[in-house]
Amino acid sequence: MPHDARSSAPRTLASALCAALFFASVLVGACSGGHRSGAGGASAGEPSTLTIAGSDTMVILAQRFAEAYMRAHPGTTIQVSGGGSGTGIAALVNGTTTIADASRAMKDDEKARVRTQRHADAHETRVALDAVAIYVHVSNPLQQLTIAQLASIYRGQVTNWRDVGGADRQIILYSRENNSGTYVYFKEHVLADADFATHAQTLPGTAAVINAVSRDPGGIGYGGIAFATGVRPVALVGSAGTPIEPTLATATSGAYPLARFLFMYTAGEPAGTAKEFLEWVTSPEGQALVEPVGYFPVPRGGA
Repeated sequence: MPHDARSSAPRTLASALCAALFFASVLVGACSGGHRSGAGGASAGEPSTLTIAGSDTMVILAQRFAEAYMRAHPGTTIQVSGGGSGTGIAALVNGTTTIADASRAMKDDEKARVRTQRHADAHETRVALDAVAIYVHVSNPLQQLTIAQLASIYRGQVTNWRDVGGADRQIILYSRENNSGTYVYFKEHVLADADFATHAQTLPGTAAVINAVSRDPGGIGYGGIAFATGVRPVALVGSAGTPIEPTLATATSGAYPLARFLFMYTAGEPAGTAKEFLEWVTSPEGQALVEPVGYFPVPRGGA
């Protein structure tokens, strides 16, 4: 799948945008921050600040949104940080971020905590479509896997590539930390909530997983499709028994087995600057930024 051209830019964008955000606002650490924040509005004539925290899968996309929005709205400052979907949702519950990025849907207990602590219902906005890709080293000859095979690999039941049609080589598992929305999504949709193998190496962010797999001929990892640099996505066998590549067409149609939406959450209906920002993100102008980052726009009528 031709992602190299459009997925190399986000790496340089991340560094450039961190510098831009540093000079635009006072941030804690590199591209991190957050203060107690409400709905994101501001009094007439006053500068307005939004904080966005959460999914590492989405951090480059959120930064791209922030950069373009601040350029068009000079009076607005947007601070973006990662840390994982669970971290962003916890910040939303605590009132320390305006918007939580999540690469999975919020759970019922998380929504209940928002209702209890923020006295409002969690409000969900779909901002992009993703395909959770299964990555292997570029030298790995394996072309496809079933979900059952993938589950057996990550449960530790299959430990050699030859057992799933590959070369005679030990499988090295790379995974995400448990505060990651991608970790939760994979655990639910691939492992059916079973535990990961104890020898799976957990890494902080999809970029770290991709980097590890790119250096390890026996490695396998998973993550958002935007990170496919220096590795190769493996086709997954769909319900009809045919191998499905993670593409815009297969993700949008639902044919790819691990297609998912990416979300932004607020406590209550967004208001003020938060409302204006999210409306812009889901507008044709905002959605035009999604595919250059490496993800897919929300299907029309899907937001």
